[in-house]
Amino acid sequence: MTFYSSIEAFAAALADLREPSADAAADARVRQGELTKPAGSLGRLEDLAIFFAGWQGKARPRIDRARAAVFAGNHGVTVHGVSAFPPSVTAQMVANFANGGAAINALSAAAGLELTVVALDLDRPTADFTVAAAMSETECLDALGHGAAVVAADLDLIVLGEMGIGNSTAAAALCARSFGGAVAGWAGPGTGVDGQGVARKIAVIDRALAFHAAAPRTAFETLRRVGGREIAAIAGAILRARQLGIPVLLDGFICTSAIAPLAAENPAIVDHCIAGHCSAEPGHKRLLAALGLDPLLSLGMRLGEGSGAAVAAGIVRSALAAHDRMATFAEAEVSASL
Repeated sequence: MTFYSSIEAFAAALADLREPSADAAADARVRQGELTKPAGSLGRLEDLAIFFAGWQGKARPRIDRARAAVFAGNHGVTVHGVSAFPPSVTAQMVANFANGGAAINALSAAAGLELTVVALDLDRPTADFTVAAAMSETECLDALGHGAAVVAADLDLIVLGEMGIGNSTAAAALCARSFGGAVAGWAGPGTGVDGQGVARKIAVIDRALAFHAAAPRTAFETLRRVGGREIAAIAGAILRARQLGIPVLLDGFICTSAIAPLAAENPAIVDHCIAGHCSAEPGHKRLLAALGLDPLLSLGMRLGEGSGAAVAAGIVRSALAAHDRMATFAEAEVSASL
């Protein structure tokens, strides 16, 4: 199946977003009030259960099948020394994923997630976006389609992550073009560059934004001009998940930056998304605030790969287990006056 075969198809999908079932969410809220606990005593676990009920269309949602999808891509902007590691590391890490040796392998297994890794033309980096669009229209549509293709219709949850040397620079550029503000507020150390490295990133992003200033500020144009293949793929997965009514767990700054251009065009795109965690990358907290997303965890993580979101998937499973398996006051013959 071909997804987003044209710019118009992508724009149309973003403009016409599926809504959750208000009735199922209301039924789940009623059930929460009947469970053997004081009202509200499970905090955000209760909210998560109601959220999933709305998207699954049933009062007692479950996660029978969940997938972690990690997309990898390389970036031409690395010619400006914006990363602490060379682009060859992207392919090396993809090989590590394939061999089962990365953090996401361990964490996805612990969370009961299938793991899918999609490498996108690693031998052909995107263009240097300070002097050209990172991707052609065809390349961007292809990346969006690769992302959409991993979202199987029978999934109950999808966890998204990325790998790509240089992609924290692309992420900061996407956020700055989508939400404005000083680039210095979006750009951080990424893989561990020093203060001079961060200053280079800021200068590179400023040049890129100036170069593309006259271009349309649509979601598609922002993604293709200053994004990357793996980030565009995440955007495609997010949009496809919305079409299918599947909740999304977002990882860190780079993963979440994929939704920034979409949200700038249609803020409702975030409604089926959960921020798995707030990473240590400085721009992530600012981005989550701009999107109106409250992260489940804050563990000082900044690895990427979908690692933080995979950890958060365990929280989601706990929320739904409590909601589904707890007895009601009537079933347990417990007084409802707790």
